[in-house]
Amino acid sequence: MTGDSLLARMDPHLGEEEFVFCSVSRSQLADLASDAVCVFDEEEGVTLILERAKAESMGLSFAFPCRRITLRVHSRLDAIGFLAKILTRLAEHGVPVNCVSAYYHDHLFVPVNDAERTLAVLRELQQSALLCESMRK
Repeated sequence: MTGDSLLARMDPHLGEEEFVFCSVSRSQLADLASDAVCVFDEEEGVTLILERAKAESMGLSFAFPCRRITLRVHSRLDAIGFLAKILTRLAEHGVPVNCVSAYYHDHLFVPVNDAERTLAVLRELQQSALLCESMRK
């Protein structure tokens, strides 16, 4: 599927949970990994994306309170241009985004206060892509 086809089928879904980004030592990882929606091992430490309530209950310092928008189209890991078009549009609207591309879907972590507006921008982008696709037929 091309980037435009993926845009037309992206089906963005905004989850209810609030997430945060934490940096922990490798020794803390065993206690926290099962609660994380994402774990990334970096030189300086391990980055976790956790539900905010879990991070607060564990007394962890954190950054970037956000909500997750899942793009429910099954995008390939080697898709070209899909996220670039999305991120360009969100940048035009002044929305900071942290992306995670997983095996089946792409996930956009956006600031809590921008979540609903971001979802509206994504749906507008999807409608535009659908219109372009129907005009090509």
